[in-house]
Amino acid sequence: MARLVEHDAHGPRKLTASDLDDEKGDIAICQCGLAESYPFCDGTHRETADEDDDVLYDYDVDDSQRRVVDRVVYADEE
Repeated sequence: MARLVEHDAHGPRKLTASDLDDEKGDIAICQCGLAESYPFCDGTHRETADEDDDVLYDYDVDDSQRRVVDRVVYADEE
């Protein structure tokens, strides 16, 4: 299971006490790159539960659709 994740931040996110959830008291950091509340986990990773290990996926943040892709092509590749 591989997925393309694009980040729009350029640097670390410093967590503070204000990042604690008042009800849960914990901080969950997103590891899938799909959370709308990134860098915090919002449970979006549950959508990836049925991914196959040997397949590359692209998640479109605009329409929330998952697509299978053969490879990732970067803009500077010919």
